Amino acid sequence: MIKAVQAVVGLGLLCFGATQAVVAAPDLSKLPRVKQELVAPPNVPQHDQVSKGPKIVEVRMETTEKLMEVAPGAKVWGLTFNGSIPGPLIIVHEGDYVELTLSNPKESTLAHNVDFHAATGALGGAGLTLVQPGEEVVLRWKAVKPGVFVYHCAPGGTMIPFHVISGMSGAIMVLPKDGLKDAKGKPYKYDKAFYIGEQDFYLPKDGSGNFKNYGSPAEGMADMLEAAKGLIPTHVVFNGAVGAITGDNALKAKVGEKVLFIHSQANRPSYPHLIGGHADLYWVGGSFSDVPLTSQETWFIPAGAAVAAAYEFKQPGLYVYLSHNLIEAVLMGAALHMNVEGKWDDDLMTQLKAPKSFNKDAAMDH
Repeated sequence: MIKAVQAVVGLGLLCFGATQAVVAAPDLSKLPRVKQELVAPPNVPQHDQVSKGPKIVEVRMETTEKLMEVAPGAKVWGLTFNGSIPGPLIIVHEGDYVELTLSNPKESTLAHNVDFHAATGALGGAGLTLVQPGEEVVLRWKAVKPGVFVYHCAPGGTMIPFHVISGMSGAIMVLPKDGLKDAKGKPYKYDKAFYIGEQDFYLPKDGSGNFKNYGSPAEGMADMLEAAKGLIPTHVVFNGAVGAITGDNALKAKVGEKVLFIHSQANRPSYPHLIGGHADLYWVGGSFSDVPLTSQETWFIPAGAAVAAAYEFKQPGLYVYLSHNLIEAVLMGAALHMNVEGKWDDDLMTQLKAPKSFNKDAAMDH
């Protein structure tokens, strides 16, 4: 058995044995290679919406451990891919090869790996990517299923939930070779795409009700796992922190633009909703192989999944995109803002009479 798989077995991730017959990979030497520059969410890497032919997409990720602020007075030792929660979105096409270099800095205190829900075999890559501090590994896998999928760290045993609730997840979008299709099977092109990674945190508190601070990820692990057993998060946030995508960091679009929202949740279900808009198209379960639903008011993300939804903005203004579990949105942080520029259409909505107390910003405190 491959040494990396043996190491994962030692951590309790595998509970079965199998005899493996190796089928040699085809000669890929003539395929073009593309280095994808990964960017921090909610931004997405540059990409073609329609494939120009199969290719090898080279991506590099570093497993960075860093102290991060979730909200004022609340910090967590973030276990991250490339320093962000969530990790960066990767975009390839069906039939492409993903060639990942996963590097674990020598300063790290823990071993890390990556399980791609989009990949086939070896625990989604987790069985072949376990890297100790100071090591790196290179894994290649073929993207055969179009859709959007979660990836996350899965080192084995209790380390799996600990790494995931510490922020170590992201998503990959595998576009169909000929691009997206609408509900009638016609080509659908989006003008912008944004990636929202939803994260639940379970931050321990002291006897006075204050959030605890720890000197390293491992120091707080037992307390965090104990807090998580109650299944009640202290925070549910988009992109790592309360208010991370508001104010100067709010998303931006224009009236008439078609926006693709990619949304992942590695640990719990979620219910995204765009206040004042809809999902013109919603790919259930993130599957681009299936016909998308249309005109959805709220869409669903199963735990450990990513989905895609698209909307063409009709009106300008400040939009709120949130989880329609409103407790999590308003009280725990699962909300973002989006500023849309353009000309207001009175035919779609107009205020015929305003009360004396009218304040247009009064309801925008999500």
